[in-house]
Amino acid sequence: MKQETRMFGKIWPERDRTPATTINPPLYRGSTVLFDGYQQMIQVNRHEYEGITYGTDRLPTQRQFEEAMRELEGGAVTRVFQSGIAAIQTALLAFTRSGDHILVCDNAYGPGQRFCRKVLKKFDIDYTPVPADVGADIAQYIRPNTVLILLESPGSITFEIQDIPAITAIARQKNIITVLDATWATPLYVKPFELGIDVSIHSVTKYISGYSDVLAGTVTVNERNAETFAAFYKLMEIYTPAEECYLALRGLHSMATRLRQHQQSALTIARWLESVAIVDQVLHPALPSHPEHHLWQRDFTGSSGLFAFTFKKEYTDEQLTAFIDSLRLFRLGYSWGGYQSLLTAARIVRATPSRYAGKTVVRLSIGLEDCEDLRHDLEQGLALL
Repeated sequence: MKQETRMFGKIWPERDRTPATTINPPLYRGSTVLFDGYQQMIQVNRHEYEGITYGTDRLPTQRQFEEAMRELEGGAVTRVFQSGIAAIQTALLAFTRSGDHILVCDNAYGPGQRFCRKVLKKFDIDYTPVPADVGADIAQYIRPNTVLILLESPGSITFEIQDIPAITAIARQKNIITVLDATWATPLYVKPFELGIDVSIHSVTKYISGYSDVLAGTVTVNERNAETFAAFYKLMEIYTPAEECYLALRGLHSMATRLRQHQQSALTIARWLESVAIVDQVLHPALPSHPEHHLWQRDFTGSSGLFAFTFKKEYTDEQLTAFIDSLRLFRLGYSWGGYQSLLTAARIVRATPSRYAGKTVVRLSIGLEDCEDLRHDLEQGLALL
């Protein structure tokens, strides 16, 4: 006999709880999580319960995506966040305290550097920007109270690459935690933990989701830092909406196929741009002309669809507007990693010496459109200059 439930004066039969088997995981929504009995609540109070206790305690869809990313990265613990910047902020907070000092690579994500200046400094956590192409020379910036180094390799605007193994070797000797934003290469084309990194960050918003309709980020840590990070995450009661985790998990299944096309089209266009008379430098790590190409060859197994270029002369805003607004396939937008090709352009300002300081850098996110169509679009636009 089916169990019945009385609600609002009526008897409602309990529905069959046997789940259907689907290719994609179920989408869980909820705040209150029910326990099977009081003994489970006792276990919670004794910190012995391993199940889910509340909606902020990482519902099943989130946990499934985290486990997929953890396995892909080869780390010990992965947690997902509401955005890439939230992932960066939480990683910095989890491993620092008042009186500490951190080093931040000068090509790291701008909002992350702003968080260091505007928020961490309020709590007496000092930070020093270091050159975007730093390597073993990072030793000269380390202080007695330096506890963390934040890297982004390559940077997502000017694409400098750091000598990661040289940095991590020095950091390990001094018990300094190394954090790498590896969004450009994705977990498929770089393995941070094999290079000695302690904490790997990805903006899931980009290539992992692939469709420009997700805001999420992940932090994966090695065994040495797993307990500290997991405890901090739980203390903060952070969670990510199930819909974002569902879409990100779905994106993982097609990421390898999409990345191959992004890589191929971007390299084709980058090589062509090197032949354009008015172009000065093409900033793509996979090109032999890139200053850190040797590091890319050593540490990476592929490249993505994001790169940039500079001009031999500086054009006025009006001239740049004529070029950019003439494009039909490249839309204007700050993100990248989706199927739609995007463009940004700005003059670069750095806190440390930069080979691109004061130059206009045009950044291209090559999408999944036909490569020849994209090249023709750029060709007609550049002709206006």
